[in-house]
Amino acid sequence: MLIASFNINGIKARLPRLKEWLEETRPAVACLQEIKTMDEGFPAEEFEAIGYHAIWHGQKAFNGVAILADGVAPKEIRRGLGIDGPKDGEGEQARYLEAEVNGVRICNLYLPNGNPHPGPKFDYKLAWMDRLRARMREVWAEEVPAVVLGDFNVIPEDKDVWSVSAMASDALMQPESRDAYRRLLGDGWTDAIDTLNPRGGVWTYWDYQAGAWQRDHGFRIDHVLLSPELADRMVGAGVDKEHRGREKASDHAPVWVELRG
Repeated sequence: MLIASFNINGIKARLPRLKEWLEETRPAVACLQEIKTMDEGFPAEEFEAIGYHAIWHGQKAFNGVAILADGVAPKEIRRGLGIDGPKDGEGEQARYLEAEVNGVRICNLYLPNGNPHPGPKFDYKLAWMDRLRARMREVWAEEVPAVVLGDFNVIPEDKDVWSVSAMASDALMQPESRDAYRRLLGDGWTDAIDTLNPRGGVWTYWDYQAGAWQRDHGFRIDHVLLSPELADRMVGAGVDKEHRGREKASDHAPVWVELRG
């Protein structure tokens, strides 16, 4: 069973690249972030035409998450974590969607970036991570096979970035962000890509600016966390890096985990 995550950076702008990736790799489940469309604008029929059923949680021009499943309809469990955005009266942002697919709990997330740091956006990032951890504990207590994946906007360790000094002041690499991520792992979740690449040097994001892709100036912020039931079934995990180099690509590459059974 192949489960993947892809920050698509605008589903309408990247639809040809997204469909291309789906048909070439054929994941059983594909979690999308930054779809950047309201619910009524989501192109569900495009995915149905190639055999995927979808649920989605959209937001105008920003954020937004979706779960696609090959040949089956995802059973929605929850949308949102019940935490408002950093501005008064803003309401909840479209950043979390949870479903069950083929007996596996899929928790798809787009964690806040947190810049500029310090400030209310960084405070919101940390509060959101606290709320995520609480939800992950609830899922854990259900004792179901579970995967928590998506764009975490956290560079876990120095080995996960091309230049520590270049990102030192960024919210993605602050001690508080890293500590919150470590607490998630400390609850018993397995970082699939890190487990199979303990020396680091694996990137999932390359900025559009300053020739970052051409110079391989990237970092790892897209993660796949597995419950013990799924960690025992892991046979592979990686990044579809080649898709980042295609025409009109997202600034992220897809990440994936392959499970037995």
